[in-house]
Amino acid sequence: MNLTDLIPTFRSRSRQPRPSSSATAPDGNGSLLLNVALSQAGWFACVLGAAGGWGTAGAAIALLLALAHLGLADRPGREWPLLLYAVALGLVLDTFHAATGILDFRGHEAGTLAPLWILALWLQFGTTLHFSLHWLSRRYPLAALLGLIGGPLAFLGGERLGAAAFGEPRALSIAVLAVSWAVAMPVLVAVADRLGGRGRYVSPFSLEPARTSSLARRTVAPRTVPIDPRGGPNKRDAA
Repeated sequence: MNLTDLIPTFRSRSRQPRPSSSATAPDGNGSLLLNVALSQAGWFACVLGAAGGWGTAGAAIALLLALAHLGLADRPGREWPLLLYAVALGLVLDTFHAATGILDFRGHEAGTLAPLWILALWLQFGTTLHFSLHWLSRRYPLAALLGLIGGPLAFLGGERLGAAAFGEPRALSIAVLAVSWAVAMPVLVAVADRLGGRGRYVSPFSLEPARTSSLARRTVAPRTVPIDPRGGPNKRDAA
């Protein structure tokens, strides 16, 4: 049994990608770089906002960037379920981390759900799975290894900026977080695989769909004229 077989999918009404204009749509590398820029901007907005006591404002900026991602994605119908999966998983994990003292989020009240800005970080992470992190597709052991190392490193960066802190004993907290991300990363990669393949960004101003439908409506099938066996067109049918 494949890991992706255990994950339910959302089916959008249309599975066809958006038509795009080659003159304005980014290529594969352009989509990757733009995705990295959007996700990193969201990360800094959340972390610096939380560190400065403006966690809600940082989360709002990250949400706007996620909406921009959905607006540019060639298949938004498979992106928003992936973002919901990421936020739901982050809500469970980081509420657990906060409740058990593994992580101390700045401005977070004990006994409550994970703060909004940390959920916005999970939202931003979800935007990368079909784009800049698509190279992890079906490489679940590698995804687990990346989560084991990258998860704690990301939180160490947030700690240095003043947005969160590890609980004591510190080594145990880092180990628990590493295991959490070693599980979360391959699960989310499997969800991304289940929902579809690599994504790319397209221009939101393309007029090709409207032009195509207009031409289709004006197209008239040519009339065929039967041929008389004695040679030449059948005059009665041609008339």
